[in-house]
Amino acid sequence: MTRSQRYFSEMKTKRVAFIGVGVSHLALIRLFLSKGIKVVICDQKSKDEFDEAIYEEFVAKGADFSLGEGYIDEIYNCDVVFRTPGFYFNRPELEKARQMGIVVTSEMETFFDLCPCRIYGVTGSDGKTTTTTLISEFLKAEGKRVHIGGNIGKALLPIVETISEADVAVVELSSFQLISMRESPDVAGITNIRPNHLNVHKDMQEYIDSKKNLILHQDSYSKTVLSYDDETTRNLSGFVRGDLRYFSRTVKVDNGSFLRDDGMLCFNDHGKITEYVHMKDIKIPGMHNVEDYLTAIAMTYGDVSVQSVVNVAKTFGGVEHRIEFVRELDGVKYYNNSIASSPTRVLACLDAFDQKQIMIQGGSDKGISFEPMADALCEKVKVLILMGETAQKIQDAVKASAKYDPNNIRIVRVADMAEAVDIAHHYAVEGDIVSLSPACASFDMYRMFEDRGRHFKQLVNEL
Repeated sequence: MTRSQRYFSEMKTKRVAFIGVGVSHLALIRLFLSKGIKVVICDQKSKDEFDEAIYEEFVAKGADFSLGEGYIDEIYNCDVVFRTPGFYFNRPELEKARQMGIVVTSEMETFFDLCPCRIYGVTGSDGKTTTTTLISEFLKAEGKRVHIGGNIGKALLPIVETISEADVAVVELSSFQLISMRESPDVAGITNIRPNHLNVHKDMQEYIDSKKNLILHQDSYSKTVLSYDDETTRNLSGFVRGDLRYFSRTVKVDNGSFLRDDGMLCFNDHGKITEYVHMKDIKIPGMHNVEDYLTAIAMTYGDVSVQSVVNVAKTFGGVEHRIEFVRELDGVKYYNNSIASSPTRVLACLDAFDQKQIMIQGGSDKGISFEPMADALCEKVKVLILMGETAQKIQDAVKASAKYDPNNIRIVRVADMAEAVDIAHHYAVEGDIVSLSPACASFDMYRMFEDRGRHFKQLVNEL
C-alpha cells in the first residue's frame, strides 16, 4: 500500500471540513467523496448564492453543508479542516480548532506529505510565477513528466496517486500557503522578499517568516537558491542546511548563476563557468525576466542541459498578465501587466522599456506605501490614469515626489477600466506604450487579478 493509499484509507474514519469551494477545493472535495470520506462544505455563501449544479452534485454524493452566517462553526464538529490560502491561518476560528485538537491543513501541505517525487518549490514577492513556469519548461525540455501546481496550474493532491517517483513536481507557493507549512521542497528558491500583503499579515516579520518556511524544513541533501542582490533574502542564508546557491545580476557569485558584464547568463560552480544564453536572446523583455531566468538556472543546474535553457529562452513568450503583449493599434503597443499588484512590480515594467509609458493604475489597498515607485512614475510615465479606491493615495505619492512636474506627467482620474482604456487610447500616439500596471490588488472591482487583466485585454481588443 502506498503512502497516499494509506492516507485516504485512514481518512474514511474522519469527518473532513473544507472551508470555501474554490478551484483547488472543487477537485479535492470530489476526490474525498469518491473515496467514501465524510465531507462537510463550509462556505459563507448562502444556499441561494451557491452554484446550484455544484450543490446538487455534492448533495447527491453525500456531502454535508454549512452555509451562510455562522458557516465556520461546523468545523468544531470535524476531525480535519482544509483551509484555502485565502483563509488566513492565524484567524481566531482556526486557532480555536487547533487548540481543540482538530487537524488544520491545506491541499499543498497534504500534497507535500504524500508526494512520491522530487519537488521544486518557488516563492518570493515578485517573479515567482514566471520562475516556476521556466523551471517547468526546462524540465519538460529534458523529457521529464512535470506536474505544476500550488499558486498556479491545478490542485496536485487530487492526482497524487497517479504521480510516480520518476516524475517532477514544480510548485509556486505564496506566503498564505507557506505560513503553515512544516515541510520544504527538495529544491527551493526565493526570488526576493519585499513588503506585500501587509493588510493580512500582522506585520512584515510574519510575512518574512512565512517565506522562510520554504527552506526551514529542508534536509542536508536539499538545494536552496537565494537572491544575492536582495538583502532580506540573502540574510536567510544562515537557515540553509544543504547546497546553498545564489543568483545575482550584479555580482559573480561563487556558487550560483550570474549576469556577466557582456550580457551572458552563466553559472559558476566554484570556478567552473557554464555559459547559458545571452540576455538579448531571451524572448520576454525586462531585467526582471533576466532575474527569473537566473533563478531557474540556479535551481536546475545539473538537472537540465544548456540547450534546453536556450531553446526555452528563444521560444517562451511569457505568462499571461505579466507584461503580456495584447495588440498593436495605430502604432501603439498595449501590455497587460495585471499581476503588478505592488510598486516593485510596477518598477519592473517601467524598466522593461526604454521610453515613457501611458500607465493605468489603482485598485484595492494592501496597506503598502506607493512612495517607492513615485520618482520612477514621474520620470517614466507621461500619462498616469488612476482608478479604484487607491487612486487618491497614488496621486498623493506622485505629487509628493521631488521629481514631480505637472508638465511632464499628466494625471487623469477615471471611474472604471472601460474609461481608463478609452482615455489611454485618446492620449496615445504612434510609438507609444500603454500598460495596465495597477500597483494594487484587484478586489475593489474584480474577483481576481486575472479577471482584471482579461477585462483590460477585452477592452483593448475591442478598440
